[in-house]
Amino acid sequence: MNTHIDLRPVSVEQRTDGSGPRVLLLHGLAANDSVWERTLPLLPDGCRLWTARLPWRTETIADWDEQPNLRGRLAQALTAVPGGAEVVVAHSMAANVLLDLLDQKQRGGVDALHRFGIRALVLVSPFYRAAADEFDWSTISYYLNDFHLIMEEGIRVHSGGRLPADVQQAMGERVRDRVGPHGWLRFFDLYLRTPALETGRITVPTLVLGGETDFAAHPEESLALAGALPEATARILPGCGHFPMIEAAEEFAAEVSSFINSTLGLSLHGGAVPVHTLEPQR
Repeated sequence: MNTHIDLRPVSVEQRTDGSGPRVLLLHGLAANDSVWERTLPLLPDGCRLWTARLPWRTETIADWDEQPNLRGRLAQALTAVPGGAEVVVAHSMAANVLLDLLDQKQRGGVDALHRFGIRALVLVSPFYRAAADEFDWSTISYYLNDFHLIMEEGIRVHSGGRLPADVQQAMGERVRDRVGPHGWLRFFDLYLRTPALETGRITVPTLVLGGETDFAAHPEESLALAGALPEATARILPGCGHFPMIEAAEEFAAEVSSFINSTLGLSLHGGAVPVHTLEPQR
């Protein structure tokens, strides 16, 4: 596991080597690529696994004002993988930025899936509502006033619940403050735009994974998103919250591995070794 601080807006790292499909894993808001550490050894060893570090990661979350184009930054991560990322696994807000990027490209007349070489998607704990009237004042109040609880949940899961409750709360509030009002607005703006997504154009096989006890991106939203995508299947992992790749790494990896196998016709098994890091071309 890497411990160095990388202040570049975007970088990708190849984590395993193999002859199978290229799989890129994208972390959510105020997290980083460490969210995948428990899952990486359990994913198919035939795959070439990559992780990305994105502008909304923990280390650089306070600098959002300097990164106005989140779609463009995510596109950099996709194109930084040599040959393109054939399978993209995106967690939480990264799933929403990815959907927004694909939607924007398609509206501009670009076959985004072909452009980026994407053959399959795994969307983990995504935020999604199908209709604008599903957002009301109580929705805003919930995500604004309880935003620190989502940050706190990430800290609790990463620490394995070993931190005292008051320390966990203080850390959650500190992360919320680093995200700041501007960062919160960017997150919520992505969420508000989900009813307008032209999901019918996202035609690659897609697995939507949600957690049964997720109080941030409710499991009903994973089911709704899967229902809106032409080639999607939803799986709700029992007893899991917003971070199934940590809370239930074995079940999570089994679902992803089975999906890759059934989608790309490969028979794959787990475990491999780290390789190297690449920075996106500019």
